[in-house]
Amino acid sequence: MSRLGIFFADGCEEIEGLSVVDICRRAKLDIKTISIMGKPEVTGSHDITFKTDTVFEDVDFEELEGVILPGGMPGTLHLGEHEGVNRIIRKFAEEGKLVAAICAAPSVLGAAGILEGKKAVCHTGFEEKLVGAKVSSDNVMTDGNIITSRGMGTAFDFGLAIVKYFAYDDVVEDVKTHMIYK
Repeated sequence: MSRLGIFFADGCEEIEGLSVVDICRRAKLDIKTISIMGKPEVTGSHDITFKTDTVFEDVDFEELEGVILPGGMPGTLHLGEHEGVNRIIRKFAEEGKLVAAICAAPSVLGAAGILEGKKAVCHTGFEEKLVGAKVSSDNVMTDGNIITSRGMGTAFDFGLAIVKYFAYDDVVEDVKTHMIYK
């Protein structure tokens, strides 16, 4: 079973993170919610407070096959300022493990230097922060082990792209059928 982690920071876009967790769990992927705030409670950009499975300091990243960064403000800024997040996304990208980001969060990948020569997408207005990327306007872009997406309205497509990365098409179709997603 694929093991993933999704980073959460205060000010994250709740739907971009929690819908991805839901979709991955429906597909039987083992995904852990990880707070980078030093405590398990995170308050999103729309004042929704939720509890994560664990905190960054307690994660054995060697056990994971991929990490995900939801967007939102100032959540994306917190992700970009976190030395541990930057270290992990660089390491995972280098090792060919999945690194995925949505909305403003692909800017963190750009700043970390892991989008060089990759096709990528982001929320409108963040394109210049995708340093080295070939910027597209697709809803979701998969380029090797990097998956990026544009924003809250593309969160389901983003989650399904992550499932497709780790599972067969029939698993994706089964999840879509049970979500009544067309």
